[in-house]
Amino acid sequence: MNATATGEGLKNPVRVLVVDDHFVVRKGLCALLAGAADIAVVGEADDGRQAVDEAGRCDPQVILMDLKLPEVDGIEAIRKILAVRPEIRILVVTGTEVEADVLTAISAGALGYLAKTSRREDFLAAIRQVSRGEAWLPPRLLRNLLTRLEPQPAKRRERLTDRENEVLGLLALGWSNRSIARDLAISEVTVRTHVSHILDKLGVSNRVEAALHAQRSGLVQPMSS
Repeated sequence: MNATATGEGLKNPVRVLVVDDHFVVRKGLCALLAGAADIAVVGEADDGRQAVDEAGRCDPQVILMDLKLPEVDGIEAIRKILAVRPEIRILVVTGTEVEADVLTAISAGALGYLAKTSRREDFLAAIRQVSRGEAWLPPRLLRNLLTRLEPQPAKRRERLTDRENEVLGLLALGWSNRSIARDLAISEVTVRTHVSHILDKLGVSNRVEAALHAQRSGLVQPMSS
């Protein structure tokens, strides 16, 4: 499917692929993002198989992914895409919050969830945050997910530094890189470096899994429901 161009001529906007099988919803999401100076819709797909193909063709940084898709469902599309392009960030967008589906999507590698009825400001903020590798999940859903996700065995057993433990503790509370940087009086670039080292040392693929590790290891107290 032809790419939808928004934000043409901008310097390094976040490239977004929109995946939804309903034409009106898909075009509505594209229209919702139009006019954002730092976001550009570079492609669309209306089923999971096409989403996998478009992810390779249009080189998105963020994918807005519906889960109820023909041909290949959203969960399987997430797995297929990340198996080849693990650097792509995926934000699940659904009509209804079915917690089991969102849990499965996060386990497959998605970094966040948004309802299709969310405000434009939330879509823009979520895309920006997920593009930086940060999770976007409602606090209640994050609490429930962290109580249900099973920890993955660490690939490496390197000890975290004191600073990395500080960053991990704040990350596990759902803090953004900007908030962590402000609290620790360091730059966001330094926070991103610490987060990268943390994920590598723990052998996990994203911040949600790192937050789970922090809770299971006793670094932070488990979130109450």
